[in-house]
Amino acid sequence: MKDYKDIKTFDELIELEHGKIGSESRNKYEENAQMFIVSVMLKAARKEANMTQEQLAEKAGTKKSYISKLENGKGNIQLSTLIRIFEQGLNRRIGLTFL
Repeated sequence: MKDYKDIKTFDELIELEHGKIGSESRNKYEENAQMFIVSVMLKAARKEANMTQEQLAEKAGTKKSYISKLENGKGNIQLSTLIRIFEQGLNRRIGLTFL
């Protein structure tokens, strides 16, 4: 059982649960967290555009099932596809930040 009594920050909690930055466990956690963020942003943008998954898929040149997977954080997405979905499908620009 893990000891949480000395945990004072969110970063300390994440390190306790998933390991130090660069560890396999932490990398997997970070990857899943980023996919979750993308899925939430995609779904919100689609709903704001008053589009169905099918309409977005058609406009972006993909399939409804793929949009559904992405919105549920289940898909693996290439950067070029993400850009196409947001820019062609939703008429939005995306930016990337590397830390």
